[in-house]
Amino acid sequence: MPWFAWLLAAAALGAAEFFTLTLVFGLLAGAALVAAVVAGVGVGLLGQLVALGLAAVAGLALVRPVALRQMTQGPLTYEGSDALIGKRAEVVQEVTATHGLIKISGEEWSARALDENLVIPVGALVDVMEIEGATAVVYPRELLP
Repeated sequence: MPWFAWLLAAAALGAAEFFTLTLVFGLLAGAALVAAVVAGVGVGLLGQLVALGLAAVAGLALVRPVALRQMTQGPLTYEGSDALIGKRAEVVQEVTATHGLIKISGEEWSARALDENLVIPVGALVDVMEIEGATAVVYPRELLP
């Protein structure tokens, strides 16, 4: 089979990958490119098919699982207010279920207690549990008496 036929097959598989986004057709397109290179070197049809098969198996068995795992992972870094979740803060103004003020990383944020029955005094250390708009929802690091 001539090398340009493998290139046409690779282009068709690449177009199929563009529309399906399954990572299967793209890896098969790569295998077809390998077969095109082997054909361009002058190896016969059997060698081309072996190269195609080995490249396809290697791509589907080794590359695809790693790529899928990387695509399903969440972001490793958080930006904006999401980066504050889990941080420690200090209470600047008493925090209740409806209002309060804390200092996180040098910035003052409005805050409210996660537990509606808690009143967190000034100076207490809290953990930021979530961010709702411009308000940090916090919980004390140590339970209060």
